[in-house]
Amino acid sequence: MSYALSFVFLGIYWNNHHHLFQAIRHVDGRVLWANLHLLFWLSLTPFVTAWMGESHFAPWPVALYGIVLLFAACAYYVLTRALISRHGDDSVLAKAVGRDVKGKISLVFHAVALPLAFVKWWMACGVYVLVAVLWLIPDRRIEKVLHEKAGS
Repeated sequence: MSYALSFVFLGIYWNNHHHLFQAIRHVDGRVLWANLHLLFWLSLTPFVTAWMGESHFAPWPVALYGIVLLFAACAYYVLTRALISRHGDDSVLAKAVGRDVKGKISLVFHAVALPLAFVKWWMACGVYVLVAVLWLIPDRRIEKVLHEKAGS
């Protein structure tokens, strides 16, 4: 179960990362460092996934898994902001992301899940699954704005 959830999260990040970079023209040092920051947190996924599975969802591994998810979500947000800063508030990416309600809700959900790991592991994992489902619903914001730009 932990492997499947982690695979889904990595797939979500892979797809959304692709969309982010499809909508931009240039990168700078700040973007490269923000991207590396995201990669760091995602690189911890195999470790926390294995520990959570091997411990049979003990509280600390479930909480640490959530911490990695939370910091990966924060790093993705930072990357998005760095890209928007590089390209401007009127850029394709800025228009597509908008107020990024979905991203902000995900951060809140991850933060809420952390203490739940010490109450009931399945409640924390339920919140992790909820966030994954939220992102599995196709987010066509960037594709839509790119399509509109190509049509004009």
